[in-house]
Amino acid sequence: MPQTRSPLAAALPAPCPELPPSEAATARVLAEFEQRLARIEAHLGIAGAGSPHSVTGGAVPPAALQPVDLEAVRPPPDLEFEVGQNWFSLAGILVLTMGIGFVLSLPFAALPAAVPGAVGLGLGAGLLMLAHAWRRSFTLVAGYLRGAAMVLLYIAVLRLLFPVPRAVLDPGGLAGQAALILTLAGFLVLALTRNSAWLATLAFALGFLSALVIGNAGFALPLIMVLAIAGVTVSQRRRWPAFGLALLPMSYTALLLWVIGNPLDGGPLRFATRPLLAPALFPGLVVTYAAAMLFRGDRQSESGTTNTAALLNCALGYAGFVVHTAAAFPKAFAPIHGAASVLFLGLAITFWVHERSRVATFLYAMTGYVALSLAIMKASEMPAVFVWLSLQSLVVVATAIWFRSRFIVVANFVIFAAIVLGYIVVVERENGISVGFGIVALLTARLLNWQKDRLELRTEVMRNVYLGGAFAIFPYALYHLLPLKYVALGWIALALLYYGLNLIVRNPKYRWMAHATLGLTTAYLALAGSGQLEPVHRIVSFLALGTVLLAVSLAFTWARVRRRAAAKPD
Repeated sequence: MPQTRSPLAAALPAPCPELPPSEAATARVLAEFEQRLARIEAHLGIAGAGSPHSVTGGAVPPAALQPVDLEAVRPPPDLEFEVGQNWFSLAGILVLTMGIGFVLSLPFAALPAAVPGAVGLGLGAGLLMLAHAWRRSFTLVAGYLRGAAMVLLYIAVLRLLFPVPRAVLDPGGLAGQAALILTLAGFLVLALTRNSAWLATLAFALGFLSALVIGNAGFALPLIMVLAIAGVTVSQRRRWPAFGLALLPMSYTALLLWVIGNPLDGGPLRFATRPLLAPALFPGLVVTYAAAMLFRGDRQSESGTTNTAALLNCALGYAGFVVHTAAAFPKAFAPIHGAASVLFLGLAITFWVHERSRVATFLYAMTGYVALSLAIMKASEMPAVFVWLSLQSLVVVATAIWFRSRFIVVANFVIFAAIVLGYIVVVERENGISVGFGIVALLTARLLNWQKDRLELRTEVMRNVYLGGAFAIFPYALYHLLPLKYVALGWIALALLYYGLNLIVRNPKYRWMAHATLGLTTAYLALAGSGQLEPVHRIVSFLALGTVLLAVSLAFTWARVRRRAAAKPD
């Protein structure tokens, strides 16, 4: 009966026939060992120092010596392992921390006032020591334990400050506030020592919470500003962009909660009017975060993080400023927002001059324009406010040309269109302001055409849009301003004005506006003028329109004859 060899035996090199059986067995084991060692080296990407041939003369397959992609052979992550190790550890530590926190908040009237706080401090210190002991063996759990220790230590300090039922330290006194500040400083040192962005985020969140817990203006407002300055410094030094983004909503939320009456006090909603510099709180944070972006390390480019920070800074900062000043300082609203407009436009200019920023310049500039618009609306009466708002549109376009920002030009047209539509809806009787809208549209179009190279406008879209706006606004204004019998004559005069502008600036667009206006006049007389006008005015309007149409036709015929004559060779 023939003997069969196992697959493993078949894969191994045969022993050399000239060797004795004992030596052949030894050579066979060595060959197997060399093959396994070669596969391990290839798996780890380590080049063997020796020859690819075994000492027995058996060659190692070349494929076994090629580097292996570790990612390709690494097993896929185990979801059950992820849930069991990571999620459950976080959830367990969070639940335990909450439970201990609830215990520490109980009154314990039978115990001395310092005992619950001291127990909390001991538990927090114990968790820190346990996290230090597990820093290598249970790295993930150790990180969670540090966060839990910070929370328990913070709760323990608060337990000493507030009467539950008796306070150990006065929260309004120097000792109580110093204890809280030293605790927060310790948290920050721990986060920086561990180089942990999430521990730093937790430390600053507890810091902003402390501003609301103590509540008085002499402690809360300086603490918010100091935390903002320290936060942006840490973010820049440690290169923690996500931490820097988290600072903005935390600080603005803390300040907004303070200015609306601090809900943690349990009192009614009341907007802060003291100190007198209270309106400067939100702009102060805006300047702080803007300065951090101006002095960041990578000023050569604008990243998504930088743009998001600028957007949050403008949106959150100015929104909180509007809420505060509208409720607490209504009489000074116009001058305050006029000053805010100067501040935001100054920041836009700084970003443009300092780093030629596109996005940040646009965001700060548009926020400044919004502030200026609100100041104008508060300071002006109806309907004069629309005049000032339309003139502001020219200022916006002028600064957009300086900033080389097409974004501002587009945004300005949207605002300008909203102003015109608002005027049409709000004002019941036309008083000539819409004529000003048309003039502003024409001037804006001329300004854009004059500086088209500086703005890098490669299309005629925006200029055509503004000219189209003027074409629609002027007939509307004349229709409401002139008596019905003179509307057609007014539109004819407008068409002649467009022809005159074409002769001055040599732009065929004005000719087309004149043609379209004459066509609009013809349609008006055909549909409405015949039945609504008196015989004399009807005749005059038809004769005037016909004369102008014929004159224009003759002018174009004469221009074509001259062009053909100039094209003929002598």
